[in-house]
Amino acid sequence: MTRSAVFAPFEIVDGDRGLGLVLVADHARRDLPDEYGDLGLPASEFDRHIAYDIGVEAVTRRLAELTGAPAVMAGFSRLLIDPNRGEDDPTLVRQLYDGTVVPANYPMPEAERERRLEQFYRPYHDAVGAMVASAAAASASPPLIVSVHSFTPVMQGFVRPWHAGVLWDLDDRAARPLIEMLAADPLLVVGDNEPYDGALRGDTMHRHAIVNGFAHALIEIRQDLIADESGADEWAERLVPIVDAINRRPDIHEVRHYGSRTGPVPAKMGGSP
Repeated sequence: MTRSAVFAPFEIVDGDRGLGLVLVADHARRDLPDEYGDLGLPASEFDRHIAYDIGVEAVTRRLAELTGAPAVMAGFSRLLIDPNRGEDDPTLVRQLYDGTVVPANYPMPEAERERRLEQFYRPYHDAVGAMVASAAAASASPPLIVSVHSFTPVMQGFVRPWHAGVLWDLDDRAARPLIEMLAADPLLVVGDNEPYDGALRGDTMHRHAIVNGFAHALIEIRQDLIADESGADEWAERLVPIVDAINRRPDIHEVRHYGSRTGPVPAKMGGSP
């Protein structure tokens, strides 16, 4: 973990906003502000997926570098508060995660929950919303939003067969070609809404893409494939021509409201354009 006197809830990797492409990484970091210490956990827990998405920061930085697109990365561990959850989601602040009890999160007074929302979660989403709005203005069209995540090879005893998965809700403009182009490699096993369902109310894609009618996709890469620099570079380089090709499709840069399998979509959510 990295610690500093001034804790930043997000990092901007700047790029050409006129490309109409925004990269986001909700779980890039495992860092905590000094005042939270280690949340009562041993250091080894911060080497696990429960603290962050292993390899995602490196992939996102390299993908931003190669595409020239800007990126927004959350600066805090999801054990503090999970930016890829809605504010009313019961897993927003985890008290138990994959067998690990988080002592500092139980009990969770309402005032402390609100403090974490105000100091970390909302500034991150405000930054994502501002970047999306800036890219829309610079490109004079709705931007494509690509979210980068990673997943564990095994979860609760189940061996996951995929090398990568693409998550989506009802808008498949970016997700479908992303799945097809990845799966064109005969050596890759690609999941369609695996290892999770892409319909999650209030998550980052729901909040900034679905509500606005913007094309988007969330890619999950198996963490052991990107745990070191060479693996992260390989995956970023694999994704560059695919993302560029999708970003050139004319239907990507149109506002289209597909709705959500999670229920009615609000007209606007905080942190969105």
